[in-house]
Amino acid sequence: MQDSSLTDSPARHLALQGASNFRDLGGYPTSDGRITRWRHIFRSNHLGQLTADDVAIVRALGVRSAFDFRGLEERAAGVCVVDEITVHSLPIEPTVVAALRAELARGTLTAPVALELMRESYRNYVRHNTHSFRSLFGHLLEDSAPLVIHCTAGKDRTGFASALILHALGVPDDVIAEDYLLTNQHYRRDATAATDLPEDVRNAIGSVEASYLAAAFEAVGREYGDLETYLRDGLELGATERDALKARYLQS
Repeated sequence: MQDSSLTDSPARHLALQGASNFRDLGGYPTSDGRITRWRHIFRSNHLGQLTADDVAIVRALGVRSAFDFRGLEERAAGVCVVDEITVHSLPIEPTVVAALRAELARGTLTAPVALELMRESYRNYVRHNTHSFRSLFGHLLEDSAPLVIHCTAGKDRTGFASALILHALGVPDDVIAEDYLLTNQHYRRDATAATDLPEDVRNAIGSVEASYLAAAFEAVGREYGDLETYLRDGLELGATERDALKARYLQS
């Protein structure tokens, strides 16, 4: 299948039919001259619509664990179809679509309003959902790779989680931003979702923007002072844990 090589120079994006945003976090340089390991941590949209060919590819990758940020109803609507994968639920309930519909009912919904609601949802990852990201790092220090992190679209909750992982491993900000924005190249939106909302609003919530991720890190600054303090106090990644993460997920 196109873009699914398991060679020494793996493709970053694996073109699965049922999960368009399945990507490898390997191959990124770090500030200390190392590289994130290929085929250890994947990020994706949900795994409930994989085809038989997709399942064969995921099995060949050796994925053992999935860390699922979807809420209760989201999970029920798309259960992982790869039997060998142990799914760990780290729920962050979605809020944006309900907030958009409330604005629509008030007659105040516009694309700029949708953009700001998206940014506010990212701020709330830090304010209200740090415990879920803390749990993820606990698993990253204990579970065996290869593993996959996902939500429904693999772009917002998963995007912030992936950015945190890359930061903790020492990947530079500009590289992290590039990885985050790759969603706009690969993610195929569900054409049947939120069809009651205007098209420009659906475009705002169906893609990623640098300002979304920036809003999360602005909240980190306001709540914790800086990112290093958030990693240490919010996510409980002290020097020992950071060294252990790097030993697991970096190569020389």
